Amino acid sequence: MKIRSVNAYQVYDSRGTPTVEAEIELEGGERGHGMVPSGASTGQFEALELRDADPSRFRGKSVFKAIANIYCEIAPALVGWDVRDQSGLDRKLIELDGTPTKSRLGANAILAVSMAAAATAALAQRRPLYDCLGQGRGTLLPLPEIQIVGGGAHAHWRTDVQDFLLVATGAKSFQEVMEITFNVHRAAGDLMAKRGTLYGVADEGGYWPEFSTNEAVLQFMTDAILYAGYTPGRDAAISLDIAASDLYDPQTQRYSFRLEDRSFTSAQFADLQIGWCERYPIVSIEDPMADTDWDGWSAIASALRHRIQLIGDDLFTTNLERIRTGIERNVANAVLIKLNQIGTVTETLAAIDMTQQAGWNPVVSARSGETEDGFISHLAVATNAGQLKVGSFVRGERMSKWNEVLRIERDLGPNARFIGSSILERIAKSGAQGPIELPLEP
Repeated sequence: MKIRSVNAYQVYDSRGTPTVEAEIELEGGERGHGMVPSGASTGQFEALELRDADPSRFRGKSVFKAIANIYCEIAPALVGWDVRDQSGLDRKLIELDGTPTKSRLGANAILAVSMAAAATAALAQRRPLYDCLGQGRGTLLPLPEIQIVGGGAHAHWRTDVQDFLLVATGAKSFQEVMEITFNVHRAAGDLMAKRGTLYGVADEGGYWPEFSTNEAVLQFMTDAILYAGYTPGRDAAISLDIAASDLYDPQTQRYSFRLEDRSFTSAQFADLQIGWCERYPIVSIEDPMADTDWDGWSAIASALRHRIQLIGDDLFTTNLERIRTGIERNVANAVLIKLNQIGTVTETLAAIDMTQQAGWNPVVSARSGETEDGFISHLAVATNAGQLKVGSFVRGERMSKWNEVLRIERDLGPNARFIGSSILERIAKSGAQGPIELPLEP
């Protein structure tokens, strides 16, 4: 199962922005692909994608340099490689680049090839991708977090909070998650129409509404759950992505809500969110504090980690050392997992494993500039991650991920497991623990 050739192409993500697709062909003729997404709200500690910065072409967003790096440096190094050796292949890619952020060859070039290798290996072995990635151990269908209202950098700051998401806490199957989500999503649209609220569609497919305050969206979400005929907190609940790094000024050390013309100290911002959790059926908050505000994270974790899921995204950026630090400081109880934040499949698998070894929840996630590649659906099942966040309940690049989970469920047959919101029940147990010591090597 040796690699015959590695090719690369410029394709386009869900925003119509150029991105990289890699194709690996084996000596036996099998061909697999990998397509790389891109984020609008990116963490400062992420691996760096390479763009051409030529304003005369695609406003500087083209990726021809990354593609050239695949042809000129990566392909010659991988021809003849056994595609089943994912970890060795990824180590080779990292060595070829030689920078801590994958900035020389480009994290987008490296990840495209890494994903293509995994996909090609699965095809060559005539096994589903989830089965290969998980070495036969993946059987758990993920509980989705599905965006109903989009804001922040994904909706031109119509709201300061980036994501207002639905978690079907009462669902007993993945199919029931889809039905509850459908009903609440449509109920939200009906309520907006009744109220004459102007709205469009945000980057990840959620409604792009007009609200006077951020808290008003929480009440709207609760109303939509009720309007759909469900009990808030029992049948369906709210998850938030604050994306607090986008709201934080490191010079003044204050957070700002531009929509409301308000600013907060770190303690005040934590208290605001603690109050929200007391008034609304919130089960999870992502990035409640900025990626450099460790004291703020400690404060909000002390108050909430026993009660709800606290996810680090910009804080961790799927980076093993940052995840390790967060575990040692006990500032969260979950980690958002994004392939392109770290840049290879092997490092992503290691990040998930470290998270799980600590008793924390990994939440596999898409990006705002997404592709139709269903890789992350397979990744979530392969690792028994338990949760998947890909955006809303519309748009092909989003629905393709949910539909891929349905295909995996059919493929697994009676071996498929779904434990729903009980994946969140371990939060109280892990939140009650002190810092967890991990071995030096993941």
